[in-house]
Amino acid sequence: MYNAAGVIDKKQSLAEFAPLVKRIANHMIAKLPPSVEVDDMIQVGMIGLMDALSRYEETAGAQFETYAAQRIRGAMLDELRQMDWLPRGARKSMRQIDAAVHALQQRSGRAPTEAEIASELKVPVAEYQQMLLEGRGTQLIHYEDFLEDGDDDFLERNCADSSADPLASLLDDNLREVLIDAIANLPEREKTLMGLYYEQELNFKEIGAVLGVSESRVCQIHNQAVSRLRVKLKECAWTSIA
Repeated sequence: MYNAAGVIDKKQSLAEFAPLVKRIANHMIAKLPPSVEVDDMIQVGMIGLMDALSRYEETAGAQFETYAAQRIRGAMLDELRQMDWLPRGARKSMRQIDAAVHALQQRSGRAPTEAEIASELKVPVAEYQQMLLEGRGTQLIHYEDFLEDGDDDFLERNCADSSADPLASLLDDNLREVLIDAIANLPEREKTLMGLYYEQELNFKEIGAVLGVSESRVCQIHNQAVSRLRVKLKECAWTSIA
């Protein structure tokens, strides 16, 4: 990273860490709607990388790749906060799915199947699966959704406050254990998918190869798992269990 004078060689470093930007962009794009282009995320990520290079000397003790990854993801998330990246119709569909999952779990005491969720929604299974595909980009945690009604998007409500961090708020409220428990109780294939995506950082195409299904099917399974987790977290908020 450094030249003979002990100064960071930015040109060389940009070339060296460009694959990191692409990997983060491809991982993130898997859970965003088709309207978000991976090239746009890469471009924004490169800006984040340049920012990391200019700031790194001020950050003692941090491994550059770890530090750069944080700045790259942060730049991409900042860009997404300025976009209406999940259409209102898709957001409404995911809320309907959440409600159906919640109702079924309350009645049966177990995770409902796809067919049961589709029946609760009064739609064919194929239509339910299409709703899951269109919901690509739904977030696991919309903290304000636990506290208020309405169709406002989480990002719309928070884009004016760059410090807003719903995940940190959730963890501060001691819900981390609830989330871990909820993931542990997912159906086996969904639990495996979440581990591959969030722990091993595989993209949907790579996960599809592991599970032997198409990339679009991985998207459906992921969004179904997210809905189950959101329901569990909402139940925790509703009942004040932490």
